[in-house]
Amino acid sequence: MARRNSLYCYRHSASLQLAIILLTLFGFAPVASSQGVTVFAAASLKNALDDIDAAYRRAGGPRTVASYLASSALAHQIEKGAPADVFISADLEWMDYLDKRRLLKPGSRTNLLRNELVLVAPAASKAALNVAPGFPLAIQLGDRRLAIADPDHVPAGKYAKAALQTLGVWPSVAGKLARAENARAALLFVSRGEAPFGIVYRTDAAADRNVRVVSAFPPNSHPLIVYPAALLVASRNPAADRYFVFLTSDDAAAIFSRHGFIPYRRP
Repeated sequence: MARRNSLYCYRHSASLQLAIILLTLFGFAPVASSQGVTVFAAASLKNALDDIDAAYRRAGGPRTVASYLASSALAHQIEKGAPADVFISADLEWMDYLDKRRLLKPGSRTNLLRNELVLVAPAASKAALNVAPGFPLAIQLGDRRLAIADPDHVPAGKYAKAALQTLGVWPSVAGKLARAENARAALLFVSRGEAPFGIVYRTDAAADRNVRVVSAFPPNSHPLIVYPAALLVASRNPAADRYFVFLTSDDAAAIFSRHGFIPYRRP
């Protein structure tokens, strides 16, 4: 019962935080500085992008303000007129969503990064599982739950569901999910010991010493994990163009690589 209450409290807290962000964006947000850059980015990018933004400022660039949430939530905010300059999604679908609505600056869209999917457990856990067709994840879960980002809306959750379907495991675990609002929230369930296993990006696992990677998902078990980036057509901020050049530079690629991301290379 305590564990369920803890999961509920976290979801309630995360929902309240999202509500505050939405109120800030649409009700009480100050007018963005013409010299600053507002970046909407997938939650899984936080550590790497914070370092990139710091490097950009050290190089003489203006301040940046980053909002980290699920790509789906950010895309809907942009659609409703949120004052962002740059969007970085954790999958192609939500960038396509904005592209179809002509909300991206023509010619700016680029595939920036790749990532990998892993099964994680609390660092102290002795559990051993090899991700493969038919692997006994449901048996290992018992009456506990698998932490994943919402598979109906969030890229990390969609990748996780696709991988489990490919491996023939999804039907046995679909009723045992601890759904989180984004990949980092799913990671937190495992980090706190509230879930015995979670499916997250490899970069998320590397960012939290309280979890360990149990096994990696085969790359062919799910769609390629691609992070596209683009400037937004509603932005009239010249500083955003300069920031975007830095974001797609070799210096930024090196920082992303240190955090475990894979620079995108065209096939």
